[in-house]
Amino acid sequence: MKKEESTHYKFDSVAAAHQAFGLPKPLHPLISLINGPHTQVDLTVPPQSHVLGFYKISYKPRLSGRLKYGQSYYDFDEGGLLFASPGQIIGSNDNDASVCSQLTLLIHPDYFLGYPLAKTIRQYGFFSYSTNETLHLSEEEKATVMAILNMIEAELNSRIDESSQNVVIAQLDLLLNYANRFYKRQFITRKAVNNDLLQKLEDLVDDYFTSERSLDQGLPSVQYLAEQLNLSPSYLSDMLRSLIGQNAQQYLHNKLIDRAKEKLSTTSLTVSEVAYALGFEHSQSFSKLFKTKTNLSPLEFRRSFN
Repeated sequence: MKKEESTHYKFDSVAAAHQAFGLPKPLHPLISLINGPHTQVDLTVPPQSHVLGFYKISYKPRLSGRLKYGQSYYDFDEGGLLFASPGQIIGSNDNDASVCSQLTLLIHPDYFLGYPLAKTIRQYGFFSYSTNETLHLSEEEKATVMAILNMIEAELNSRIDESSQNVVIAQLDLLLNYANRFYKRQFITRKAVNNDLLQKLEDLVDDYFTSERSLDQGLPSVQYLAEQLNLSPSYLSDMLRSLIGQNAQQYLHNKLIDRAKEKLSTTSLTVSEVAYALGFEHSQSFSKLFKTKTNLSPLEFRRSFN
């Protein structure tokens, strides 16, 4: 069978993105700040989904993807930031397509080479968030973000010298640190809805094991849980970390151990049967995880009840 060709736009370079939007070539081949109001172009995404070959940070003055809690919107109204990383497919069914960007910063990974930011940028989970998990800004936060973006724009538009890259990298590092802080604030201001999501997660995991879905589908994955809650895996992990101090994988492992303890202490199932009931393919993997979490083997734990 002939392999179906991908219909995604592929933006391998910053220059390719400029060309797609009908913009002049970027002043620097690895970085560009596109100012929508100044360029008089529509910075919505192309009609089809597209794959990025670079990092993208967009400021949106109006957001259509705000979550509604009860009868009110609890997010701030001063626009927000959306983040995307190389290799991501965005657009098409993404809410990002319905809102114009005021400022869009494109940075090729090669721009960071030789700088610590080349590694640390991968630690920011919000580059993997989906559009409905965008960073909503207060008026004060917006002023901070816009000041940094304006400084980057001024530096990129001025005469490029040997210090230019150092200055821009420092501003990018500052922007990402502020974004990280503001996302932590967002988790706090959304505490009510996040607690509701946590309860839904608890019910989802309990139902997974109670219905013995693990016998057919194996261990529940973070990806599966996130999809059921309409969240991205990285957002789910960061949300849990803000609420209970555990990421999604740690949360899931602890739930598995709780279930295992219950079966080991209240049934006569063998260790292999317990492992199978929980969704493990190999009992050795179950025993290793159990020992790591409890400092006891499953048999040692069971004997402690006799």
